[in-house]
Amino acid sequence: MNSNHLLLEEPIRMASILEPSKPSFFPAMTKIVGTLGPKSRSVEIISDCLKAGMSVARFDFSWGDIEFHQETLENLKTAVKSTRKLCAIMLDTGGPELQVVNKTEHPISLEADTKVILTPDQDKPATSNLLPINYHGLSKAVKKGDTIFIGQYLFTGNETTSVWLEVDEVCSEDVVCLIKNSATLSGTLYTLHVSQIRIDMPTLTDKDKEVISTWGVRNNIDILSLSYTRHAEDIRHARCFLSKLGELNQTQIFAKIENIEGLTHFDEILQEADGIIFSRGNLGIDLPPEKVFLFQKAALYKCNMMGKPAVVTRVVDSMTDNLRPTRAEATDVANAVLDGSDAILLGAETLRGLYPVETVSTVGKICAEAEKVFNQDLYFKKTVKNVGEPMSHLESIASSAVRAAIKVKASAIICFTSSGRACRLIAKYRPTMPVISVVIPRLKTNQLRWTFSGAFEARQSLIVRGLFPMLADPRHPAESKSGSNESVLKVALDHGKASGVIKPHDRVVVCQKLGDASVVKILELED
Repeated sequence: MNSNHLLLEEPIRMASILEPSKPSFFPAMTKIVGTLGPKSRSVEIISDCLKAGMSVARFDFSWGDIEFHQETLENLKTAVKSTRKLCAIMLDTGGPELQVVNKTEHPISLEADTKVILTPDQDKPATSNLLPINYHGLSKAVKKGDTIFIGQYLFTGNETTSVWLEVDEVCSEDVVCLIKNSATLSGTLYTLHVSQIRIDMPTLTDKDKEVISTWGVRNNIDILSLSYTRHAEDIRHARCFLSKLGELNQTQIFAKIENIEGLTHFDEILQEADGIIFSRGNLGIDLPPEKVFLFQKAALYKCNMMGKPAVVTRVVDSMTDNLRPTRAEATDVANAVLDGSDAILLGAETLRGLYPVETVSTVGKICAEAEKVFNQDLYFKKTVKNVGEPMSHLESIASSAVRAAIKVKASAIICFTSSGRACRLIAKYRPTMPVISVVIPRLKTNQLRWTFSGAFEARQSLIVRGLFPMLADPRHPAESKSGSNESVLKVALDHGKASGVIKPHDRVVVCQKLGDASVVKILELED
């Protein structure tokens, strides 16, 4: 990896640091994925999260039942209607996740320098000396000296809520461990992670398949987050499974990279996946701390060059219990934006955090400030150089639209698309202005009934940096030839004006297909 990837616009005016942040309809070009849970499932809270900038709602099936998540989703639908803000649905699979089974749900206190036994016998109660787990093969996978971490909802890094164990001996199916730090495991979910050890379980488990084929099909999920993706074959297997579930053949699959195995096969996984989620909670345990940032920078760069969305997790853990992030966390969010992240994923911060709305708002503000100093010119040149020559037809149109928009200082780019591919290519070049993606529905049939496509494509762009979708009315032509006011272009311009992005006398770049030709044109608006 080259050392000149710091994408920072220079010089930074010191005076700009003292200027208050300006409110905007689009809080940031970088998107925010919020995990909905006990503290963020009411219509009121979800509505406020949408207004604050959340554009993707994540449903984490490593905990909670289908009925719980369905009720939360119904509240989300109500919030979307009342706020008139689109929101994509992400289903996050449990995958081969190891969990401590605590049926009593009472807090468990673990003392440093004492021993605890991990057993696959789930009928035994969880105590300070015995922790039942949901996996029978742990004793075969570990050896003396291996490291095991246990915590609530992954690992916060807080030594009072997560515990570090060292394997002392293996007795039949039980694993005896030495406790390295005192901690109290409280709450309903304890996950267990064995550092750099392969767990012989399928990536898409039977439970995952049941959830997808019931809850997923019922709710037409837009994105499947495939936990613990380790090989490209995991993506192919999941895609084959989705292809047999009706509308879910349109669902995008994001590979969640959580361990050394996924990191080792990253390039082949990136080829197959529709996007990547960097699960820094687990990665931070499999990798030495000083190596995590290197993987983040290198992997984000690869995603950017391929034009595939990249999502970073675990950025403001302290906001789970506090109203403000630490200085290090605020800087981390900004660096994720400068590194090229498309979206920031909030987990425990919104799922069980005390301040879900404030967290979304704060992260959005940090992203917006970082975007102001993002060196787009350097990034554009790197991207064009990476694509090489000759460019494909669509790639050429996309890069030309962005170049034109920057040269004429356009306030927005309007892109007409039916598959979403054209607007994603434009976003790949990271224009400094919003891209209003106008999805034109297409009529299709399965021999039994006619339906319009487009809703999936519109919502799936909600996780791509800089893309702001709107679904066009299929009765309106892409451009009015009679001069009537019913053209989709006028609707898109009105949408931009209403949101405050487009103002009188602004210039707007329009990218659309007319017949067999792709056209990039510059409009100068009147009053």
